[in-house]
Amino acid sequence: MSEEQKFDLPHEKQIQEYSKTIEHLRKQVDGNPLFKGEVSRLEKKLEALKKKVYSELTPWDRVLISRHPKRPHTKDYIQAITTDFFELHGDRTFGDDRAIIGGLAQIDDLPVMIVGQEKGSNTDERVERNFGMVSPEGFRKVMRLMELAARMGLPVVSLLDTPGAYPGLEAEQRGQGWVIAENLQKMFSIQTPIIVLVIGEGCSGGALGMGVGDVIGMLEHAYYSVISPEGCASILLKDATKKQEVANILKLTAEDLLKLNIIDEIIQEPLGGAHNNPETIYARVKEFILGKAHSLSHIPAEVLLEQRYAKFRTMGIVSTKKR
Repeated sequence: MSEEQKFDLPHEKQIQEYSKTIEHLRKQVDGNPLFKGEVSRLEKKLEALKKKVYSELTPWDRVLISRHPKRPHTKDYIQAITTDFFELHGDRTFGDDRAIIGGLAQIDDLPVMIVGQEKGSNTDERVERNFGMVSPEGFRKVMRLMELAARMGLPVVSLLDTPGAYPGLEAEQRGQGWVIAENLQKMFSIQTPIIVLVIGEGCSGGALGMGVGDVIGMLEHAYYSVISPEGCASILLKDATKKQEVANILKLTAEDLLKLNIIDEIIQEPLGGAHNNPETIYARVKEFILGKAHSLSHIPAEVLLEQRYAKFRTMGIVSTKKR
């Protein structure tokens, strides 16, 4: 059994059972025209069931969808929406972090610098990519490419998909906290448009360390949070099993973040999630990037930086109401 087959989404249990029933009926009737109408009726009921289930997802359901092993990753988007991709390696200080993919590319006739976190698609790749957990050299690599983009006059596209920055001792020894803080500071002075898109998990400083931009988009079933639900439950409630309860509190869904002005736009996913119809989500992501790049290209650099700074200074909603 493959890794993908083992990854069952709890909210899809009823859908899977219904699908098996329809498939069994198809085999039984074997193309008999007398049963064609019955199969068609059941398929319509299945579609209605899918719409109902996906209109009632909990925040924890969204987290699980964002982690689905078949969900498109950064390398898939690069392959699908860009041409002439030329990968650039290394931070010119320590080494090359394989958790980061970045380089020059074309999206239609738009030249860009694209960077993103890559988790890997199988066990070997996940180990090689450190499960998308970025080390200090990865963050320095991102900043090197962003600064290069500014010198070349190219917009930056930053794709976020990480469970968090790498927490190992060696990462701390090489300045993990410092380099994330340094990236946050420097991204506010990069004089070229920065388009950020959360495509899967956008967790903690690992995401924010390359997530300051002029516009922030988010896929419908991605999540963006200061900490994972498991981590929050372990720290605050001393019980990681309360992750579902915590997910409801963290306001990590795209809809919540749009209300709080953390993100600017939600990109709708195909029914069932991006992994069910990658081509559709590739087209929508490509349209989002091209549209935002075009609108940002008309803004003078000094105005762009002022707007970027103001955007992050005014994020969130603070209540001053007395209890």
